[in-house]
Amino acid sequence: MANNYYELLGVTRNVTEEDLKKAYRKLAVKYHPDKNQGDASAEAKFKEISEAYDVLKDAEKRAAYDRYGHDAFKQGGMGNPGGGKGGMGSQDPFDIFREAFGGGGSGGGIFEEFFGGGNSNRATGGAQHGSDLRYDLEISLEEAAKGTEKEIRYRRPVTCKKCSGSGAEPGSKKVSCPTCGGSGQVTSNRGFISFRQACPDCQGAGQIIDKPCSECRGEGRIMDSSTVKVRIPAGVATGSKLRSSGKGEAGYSGGQAGDLYIIIHVKEHELFERHENDLYCEIPIKFTLGALGGTISVPTLFQKGSLKIPAGTQTGTTFRLREQGMPALRGGRMGDLLVRVQIEVPTKLNKDQRAKLEDFAEACGDPSNSINNSTEKKKKKKKKKFFK
Repeated sequence: MANNYYELLGVTRNVTEEDLKKAYRKLAVKYHPDKNQGDASAEAKFKEISEAYDVLKDAEKRAAYDRYGHDAFKQGGMGNPGGGKGGMGSQDPFDIFREAFGGGGSGGGIFEEFFGGGNSNRATGGAQHGSDLRYDLEISLEEAAKGTEKEIRYRRPVTCKKCSGSGAEPGSKKVSCPTCGGSGQVTSNRGFISFRQACPDCQGAGQIIDKPCSECRGEGRIMDSSTVKVRIPAGVATGSKLRSSGKGEAGYSGGQAGDLYIIIHVKEHELFERHENDLYCEIPIKFTLGALGGTISVPTLFQKGSLKIPAGTQTGTTFRLREQGMPALRGGRMGDLLVRVQIEVPTKLNKDQRAKLEDFAEACGDPSNSINNSTEKKKKKKKKKFFK
């Protein structure tokens, strides 16, 4: 026995048209075949609720159903389900679903948006925005610190001058697509469900070019070289992104061109290492300078700087030179330069240097050096005695 239409949709007999539509919409989304592929019970349920909604949304059919029940639509009954004026035999369930979502018959609407059936601008023959492009640009640390201007050259699709982007040979015209009859869509049936998709011959435009442009072969765009001057602000870092508006790929059918994005890569420096806006470097100093202290000249990014080394400085000590680093990209305080010192120990000493260093070690009370020193003196005395 057929299920009661009101019970199928979960509504009462005095349900309003708006509440009826809401109830059907909820169930249609739940049991739609696209969301329950391979589930025969869900497909059957969808057919049942579609049939119930088709009857109850129509005032004449609903009155007949309220009076005669399912008998109203049997062969010879008021509904004539065999495909007559009041029947449902030839109805496309997708049309019911579209109407429930406000799509306006078989034209689309929320149905296509929900299930991904919508068409792009190009598929409907309209203007389409061009794609964005990326260009990777390498600069030096000095250029990143001061800012610079670069001229870059690259290839991109541009609007064909011969056909002005139409894709048609000058003097020719576009004609209605014979495959879809100018609608831009073709329909295919899968069981009781009908699918509409963009025409494969005209790509949904509804028109084809009578004679394609000999320059772009109907594309409306050709590859060409472009040159762009880019101003790089001071303070950029690796990964900084600059945009050149309208310098990407040309659009289709008069659509707006995309943008060009320039990605900055700052080369490694042979002396300085960058951490955000601060610079780091390591310099060697003589062990005598570390012990006695003094002032030395140190390199900065663009000039020489002065650094005071206090007496007793140990290897690994780091000194900070204020505002000798990188500028902030969006303004603000300059970064600092941090200088780490490494004490250099001499690898070779002449006779005089060694003697003085041994005297220094003895003065410091170094027992090891004192023993070595006395041993060396004993060896010298033995050599003198042997050669007398």
